[in-house]
Amino acid sequence: MKNYKKLAQFKSKGRLVKESYSKYRSPFQRDRDRIVHSTAFRRLKHKTQVFVNTEGDHYRTRITHSLEVAQIARSITRYMNLNDDLAETLSLAHDLGHTPFGHAGEDSLNECMINYGGFDHNLQTLRIVMFIENKYLKFNGLNLTIETLDGLLKHNGPFKNHSKINEIIGLENLKNKFNSIKYPSLEAQIASLSDDIAYNNHDIQDGMRAKLFTMNDLKEINFFKDIIRSHKKNIKRKNQEILIYQVIRDSINLMVKDLINTTMKNIKSLKIKNINDVYNSKKFLVSFSHKLKNNEIEIKNFLKNKMYNNKYVLLKNNKGKLIIKKLFKEISKKPKKYLNSEQLKKGKYRAIADYISGMTDRYAINLYNNIK
Repeated sequence: MKNYKKLAQFKSKGRLVKESYSKYRSPFQRDRDRIVHSTAFRRLKHKTQVFVNTEGDHYRTRITHSLEVAQIARSITRYMNLNDDLAETLSLAHDLGHTPFGHAGEDSLNECMINYGGFDHNLQTLRIVMFIENKYLKFNGLNLTIETLDGLLKHNGPFKNHSKINEIIGLENLKNKFNSIKYPSLEAQIASLSDDIAYNNHDIQDGMRAKLFTMNDLKEINFFKDIIRSHKKNIKRKNQEILIYQVIRDSINLMVKDLINTTMKNIKSLKIKNINDVYNSKKFLVSFSHKLKNNEIEIKNFLKNKMYNNKYVLLKNNKGKLIIKKLFKEISKKPKKYLNSEQLKKGKYRAIADYISGMTDRYAINLYNNIK
């Protein structure tokens, strides 16, 4: 196995507020631990992935999804001799800024905030780790490393909208430590695609558990049709339920292998020699092959038609949107009833967005029921 340590982000540039080093843990291990011990991370247990959290105990929530992303990212980075601690940290933290009720909740809160700077869950993650989580005497937030903050900012790649960053984060708070238009580290790129691998596969699994589609429906996707066919000899009526676990395992393995092989080819063909080459590259280095990209489009279209646009799921999503809008309207009328003066210093509407986005599904539903 080729050693990619020269391309890894092992040495930290430090933190926005200087701290002494720990002899027991690396800076990135400390970042991971701060995320795991944060209030925002614990709340992910009660936040929607696809199904509203109150619907059942066996569907994935944001916290189980984040753990699964971390497992995939850690496996890939460790195989490539990259920084698995950084990849794990980014994976665990990437969804901290999500609202209750999943993407429907985010869309609704963004609509409410449209005249006040908007809402973006990736930038909200930064707000949480930089300002909202307050557990230290010497600084606000978690004071994570520059590399972790950079990876969270660029979860979807270079972030070119400086006015949006300024509105939601404040460019002065970044202390000129970031170049948002450059590409993120390999670890950040791996965490991002591990996110795709996890939710594509596990949404398939949850959709089948919810009986939104069947194994026969899954054969509509050529990628899964081939996997199911490979197990034809072992399929019996009594082990149909086990088959889906095997299919998902095979699918994740194939995607991980494709990602590693394609990424290694990209690094070689683009002559990437060091970490600066990674940052200055003109395209994503971590990627799937052309064939798998097409497979992924097919999987996403299937999930959109069979799951995300399912009448029952849309009904719940629309209810979630309604709850967010009602809460925003009511809290805007009497902000001091819900927020203290310190929170309101950030600006009334941004403070309300912080408050609502931090709610769990259950808390939002109960508050809505109490004020409607």
